[in-house]
Amino acid sequence: MAIFILIFEIIGTLAFAVSGAITGLKKNMDIFGVCILGLTTAVGGGIIRDLILGITPPAAFRDPTNALLAIGISIVIFILDLRYDDAEHNKVYELTMLISDAAGLGIFTVCGARIAIDAGFSSNIFLTIFVAVLTGVGGGVVRDIFAGDRPYIFVKHIYACAALAGAILCRLLWNVAGSGFSMAAGFALVVIIRMLAVRFNWNLPHSKQRSKQ
Repeated sequence: MAIFILIFEIIGTLAFAVSGAITGLKKNMDIFGVCILGLTTAVGGGIIRDLILGITPPAAFRDPTNALLAIGISIVIFILDLRYDDAEHNKVYELTMLISDAAGLGIFTVCGARIAIDAGFSSNIFLTIFVAVLTGVGGGVVRDIFAGDRPYIFVKHIYACAALAGAILCRLLWNVAGSGFSMAAGFALVVIIRMLAVRFNWNLPHSKQRSKQ
């Protein structure tokens, strides 16, 4: 089980780092900026989660493996420079962003739930679900702020709600089906919802700006 969780977290770290690094490229940042966006996207949510749970120093500082992986893949992305002007390659870029972001969101959401439960908060369902969602979306929020964008979770498609659905499913199944199945099911639900939201352009209702009479 420990190996499963380790592999899961590594995949999530790499996926989110790719997402952050590509955003840095899109914003024409230098290699330092690209690495910072890759790093914060990969570990930002986990750091915020640990601080809320009282786990200090946060895991990202006690064991820098994931942080170093994020920086390494960010450097690779910078060297490859996946930006293209033609429409065909732009589709590849958008698909890479979507898959990376969806995978990272699903993995970190369920890993956040696991860490909250392992920290002794299994009886506090609200806290478990809250930090699970925060783990999933926190890094992306930091990424968007650093990139000078309005956080993606507030304006585009079903994002935080996908993490919320996955976190709820993971927590509900935890005591019934075990941690492994619960995490896999929660992850799958997050990814499915994200893919469907993009495919069918699902969005939450937006406020309508009314002109003054």
